[in-house]
Amino acid sequence: MRQYSNAYVVGFATAVCLVCSIVVSTAAVALRDRQDRNKVLDRQTQVLVVAGLLEEGQKTSPENVEHLFGDNIQIRVVNLATGEYDDSVDAATFDQRKATKDPAASHEAPVNNAGITRVPTFALVYQRVEDQEVQSLILPIEGKGLWSTLYGYLALAPDTTTIEGITFYEHGETPGLGGEIDNPSWKSVWIGRQAFDENWQPAVEVIKGLAGPVAEDPYRVDGLSGATLTARGVSDLVRFWLGKDGFEPYLANFRAERSAS
Repeated sequence: MRQYSNAYVVGFATAVCLVCSIVVSTAAVALRDRQDRNKVLDRQTQVLVVAGLLEEGQKTSPENVEHLFGDNIQIRVVNLATGEYDDSVDAATFDQRKATKDPAASHEAPVNNAGITRVPTFALVYQRVEDQEVQSLILPIEGKGLWSTLYGYLALAPDTTTIEGITFYEHGETPGLGGEIDNPSWKSVWIGRQAFDENWQPAVEVIKGLAGPVAEDPYRVDGLSGATLTARGVSDLVRFWLGKDGFEPYLANFRAERSAS
C-alpha cells in the first residue's frame, strides 16, 4: 500500500475542504434570491389565509399568491407610538423584524409577559380592501412560547375587536403539543371571539380546557392539551400587540376615522 506523507494528507484534505466550501458558498449565493422570494410568498400566503382569501392548506401557484395579494391586500406602515400612518417609509421593503433588532429603529419594551424585549418604531399593517373599503386588518404579532419565539398574524374585522383569524408562520414549539397552534381546528375557534372588552382593554385569552360558544363566552379560546405554557404565551403576545405598546393607538385612530366617515 502506498504511503503518503503527512504534508500530502494535510494538503489534500485542505484542498477538498476548499473545493467543498466554494461549492456550498456558490450554491447559497445562487439560491439566495429564490429563498428570499419563498419567504415573502409564505408570509403573503399566511396573510391571505388569515384574511379569508385562501383556504388553509390550499395548493396554489406562486403567481396566484402574488396576484391575490396584490389585488386584495394593502400594506401600510404605522408609527406605533402615535398610531398614525407614515408613508415616508416604504412598506414594500420595510423589514419589521430587522428594525426590531436595530437600536436606531426600535426601543426597549416595558416589562411584559410576552417575552418581548424590543419594540420597533414602525410596524406593518395589512389591510384587506374591497371597493376601496377596508374589510379586515391583519396585524403582525410575535412573542415567546415555551421553546421559541412565535411569529404570526391576527386578523380583526373593521370594528377592530371581532377576531377573524389567527395564524403562526414561524415557531419551534413541540409537534403534537405546543405545535398545535398550527392546527386549523384550533385556529378556527378564534373566529368571532372579541379581542377587547367594553372598555377597550385587551381581553381575549387562551384558557385551560374548553371555552363556551362565542355568544356566551366571547373573550376565551380553547386551551391546548399538554401545552399550557405555549397557550399562555399566545395569550400574552396577542394582548401585548393589542395593548398600548403595540397597535392600540392605531386601532383607536382607525375606529375614530371610521366613525367620522
